Amino acid sequence: MLLHPSILAILVGALLVGGMILFSVHHAARILRYWDLAGGSELQLELERGTYLVSTVMSYALGFQVLSLFLFIFTVDDMSPLFVGAMCAAGTLNANAWGYPTLILKVVNSLSAGLWLILNYTDNRGYDYPLIRIKYKMLLWIAPGMILETILQSAYFLDLKPDVITSCCGTLFTSEASGAAGGILVLPRQWVEAAFYAAMGGTLAAGVFTWAKGKGAYLFSGFSCGAFLLGVLSLISFISLYYYELPTHHCPFCVLHPEYHYVGYGLYGTLLAGAVTGLGTGVIEPFREVPSLAETLPGIRRALALVSVLSYAGFVGMVTYQILFSNLKMGD
Repeated sequence: MLLHPSILAILVGALLVGGMILFSVHHAARILRYWDLAGGSELQLELERGTYLVSTVMSYALGFQVLSLFLFIFTVDDMSPLFVGAMCAAGTLNANAWGYPTLILKVVNSLSAGLWLILNYTDNRGYDYPLIRIKYKMLLWIAPGMILETILQSAYFLDLKPDVITSCCGTLFTSEASGAAGGILVLPRQWVEAAFYAAMGGTLAAGVFTWAKGKGAYLFSGFSCGAFLLGVLSLISFISLYYYELPTHHCPFCVLHPEYHYVGYGLYGTLLAGAVTGLGTGVIEPFREVPSLAETLPGIRRALALVSVLSYAGFVGMVTYQILFSNLKMGD
């Protein structure tokens, strides 16, 4: 294992989060089994006190989970000079078999963590714990993924060897490469670009409608999911080209470097925020008829829709600005 301060911080943080999750899962299982709000038993009172503790613990744990995604990306990118052949995070992640699976699982877990936090916030607005069983069932569902991430992440960092020769992003992100990256790059760039703007336009329109009318949350949630996936695909397919001003450089990680003003963090941050809050409108929509949430849920839904629209609009704005003012003109 390479000794790096960020690695130690990530591993220690992951262990703490894992401990918090196991603690919360234990209490969640008890709450799901014994919860009876109508009862006044000593056990029920204990569970009611415990749910505040579990919610607080999980809020910190899952909040760190989202932040750890960006810390992980920063760390693997910062370590690239330590490996022969690596120029950015793409090469560092390719230094062993655990890098890319860890990254993918961290993205999935960050989305799940954000949705749980939204569900927990909504439940706390009700006076009778209306979503307590639902949010703890969701906790039991996402906990294995969090534990698996800790295992994969530990395996990745512990298996890093400084004498490994890895591949640079120019090799990994080409149409000749095997895997998902090669599959993306064989798609016609013009089609991907058209699909990107069509999807983002539809997402923004659906989001504004949900914010203004309080309707269409499921549709907006679906658009948000599609926009997130297409946004990542587009970053590899054509967006990155305009930042590097090279028609063959498709790396989604070099935009994190200082020579590009760290714009990658803004791109990925707005994309993730748009996805979490957009999906969140659909996650809470089934509970609009719950009496204790009747007054507060519409406001939460509007706030989520607004944050999602602003996030996706910020993403599209950064991309469009760069396309318009880049020295690279793909039509030349």
